[in-house]
Amino acid sequence: MRIVVGLSGGVDSSVVALLLKQQGHDVVGLFMINWKDTTGLKSEECDYDNDLLFAKMVAKKIDIPLKVVDLSDYYRERVVDYMFSEYEQGRTPNPDVLCNREIKFDVFMKEALKLGADYVATGHYCRKSEEIVDGKTYYNLLAGIDKNKDQSYFLCQLSQNQLAKAMFPIGDIDKPKVRRLAKEYGLASAEKKDSQGICFVGKVDLPVFLQQKLEAKKGDTIEILADTKIKAKDKYSPYDFQSSDGEKVGEHNGAHFFTVGQRKGINVGGKPQPLFVLGTDVDKNIVYVGQGHEHPLLLRQGLFISNEEIHWIRPDLALKVGEERMYDVRIRYRQPLQKAKLRQEQDGLYIDFEKPQRAIVAGQFAAWYDGDVLLGSGPIS
Repeated sequence: MRIVVGLSGGVDSSVVALLLKQQGHDVVGLFMINWKDTTGLKSEECDYDNDLLFAKMVAKKIDIPLKVVDLSDYYRERVVDYMFSEYEQGRTPNPDVLCNREIKFDVFMKEALKLGADYVATGHYCRKSEEIVDGKTYYNLLAGIDKNKDQSYFLCQLSQNQLAKAMFPIGDIDKPKVRRLAKEYGLASAEKKDSQGICFVGKVDLPVFLQQKLEAKKGDTIEILADTKIKAKDKYSPYDFQSSDGEKVGEHNGAHFFTVGQRKGINVGGKPQPLFVLGTDVDKNIVYVGQGHEHPLLLRQGLFISNEEIHWIRPDLALKVGEERMYDVRIRYRQPLQKAKLRQEQDGLYIDFEKPQRAIVAGQFAAWYDGDVLLGSGPIS
């Protein structure tokens, strides 16, 4: 069986290629170039030339062919431009989720299939299973065995067609074993640090990166005291802050550079407790902040996802209008799963948590699970 591996130069994809080769498959490494610009990068760790060098060394050691494909135009159009647009509207996108849906399991997968691939394998810590319902095969996306590295959340927008051709060979082992296998076999990537930051861009100074397209402009930073009563349209909507609700404590360089729950970059000192972003108003260019990690206005009981944004990995399990069901939900990577009731109405999906959630951020993805199975997701309105 021919399997094309997304060989990134990192240890995870290296071990994927190694395991598949040891199992006797016809393995081809495919390295993708997605980003060439270094604007805003905090280090050169995501320089693709360096990653490509590691990929070449790994491919030579395992004795598999390595091909290179440049997808940078697609990446800029489908991921980076989307990021700029979302931040400009005061929302906080998750580029890693979009990268998987639009790049790795779309244009990259199509390139792999051109090479005659039966399957496309990646180094994600997640699993896949099959289930037959009424004679039709459905593919399940499951959490990885290593709960510290489970990356199923980042794949929450994948479709049945994408999962059909996907393989996740390290989803049932943990990271320490992956490192150990790479070291035992002498792979160059064995000690290579995991990449961080924006998918294929790396760790960036976000305001500097965003200023490629979003203008910096001075605005007021308003502090809201913990006992201030603020109205929200309902428990699924952000708080409707007004400048009259607090007092000016500083200035910033653009409300679109900030997100709810953020602590760094506020640049206001002298307070008994650290300040956190409670909300932003990009039209008036105001950032609202409050003291303390547990400020009550950082908490919300629920969230809403509009109909056009709801995505069910298992479409046969989608809720019908008027139906409700209890699931486990997370609203960010690594967040422990939270019990919540999902309710489908005419206008969209309402999610009610058993416990109030901190920093529910518009633009981020809420993903819901039934046990280890990730059933669906959608960007928070």
